[in-house]
Amino acid sequence: MRKILLIPILLFAFIIKAQAQDDAIQRFFSKYMDDDRFSRVYISPKMMQMAGGFLKSNAGTDKDSEDLGVLIQKVKGIRILSSDEVDGMTFYKEAMGTLTKNKYEDLMIVEDKGSSLKFMVREEGGLVKELMMISGEKGDFTLLSMLGSFTYEDLNLLAEKTDIPGMDMYGKGSKGPKGVK
Repeated sequence: MRKILLIPILLFAFIIKAQAQDDAIQRFFSKYMDDDRFSRVYISPKMMQMAGGFLKSNAGTDKDSEDLGVLIQKVKGIRILSSDEVDGMTFYKEAMGTLTKNKYEDLMIVEDKGSSLKFMVREEGGLVKELMMISGEKGDFTLLSMLGSFTYEDLNLLAEKTDIPGMDMYGKGSKGPKGVK
């Protein structure tokens, strides 16, 4: 009888652990949601769907605009938390401490005297489900989380062809599979 009860309990614990990562990022955002030192941006899946639909319908014969419209509709949401009024390295370390490192793979790391920038991805089934950017330096902190279902080529195109916040910094790194040429 104990063995029969143990299996559902272990399954439940595994599900809770898998969901804990999303909760950690959400808790980090929520923790500073009412802090006036931070700017907060949330772009909903519906807004991305509308923007992509607009691009596709107004593309006419422009294949790039139509492709970009399809690509933007793959974005399921963007969350940004930023401040230029805090010690960014302190918040960078706190944000990094909330992540379950084995769920994310590093794409690009830039560390300089007193500043750090990290791009990470969370993959499932060969597709990027989340692109995360965390940067911190004296007087500046930014955390960006973009959810969706992307290939690396999709992310490269988003970096090149859009003004989605944070993608300009992604575009400055190496491109190609896993972000390396």
